[in-house]
Amino acid sequence: LTSSTMYKSLLIASSIAAASAFAPVQVAKTTTSLNAFESEIGAQAPLGFWDPLGFLDRADQETFDRLRYVELKHGRISQL
Repeated sequence: LTSSTMYKSLLIASSIAAASAFAPVQVAKTTTSLNAFESEIGAQAPLGFWDPLGFLDRADQETFDRLRYVELKHGRISQL
């Protein structure tokens, strides 16, 4: 290969790579058990119910209420 052919190939490859960075990505819609807690206090748009670590993926209402109580208690103690 000559240097001009190699240069053109490199230019085309980098152009394709740069263009693919702006291509839309399809995101699959998934449903989780977190929809059960969407009506709780603190669930606000645009995030809704936010559980980034997944503590409540398999939780019931009793577990949710206990974690909410502990969170409030720790928040109040930290303000002292």
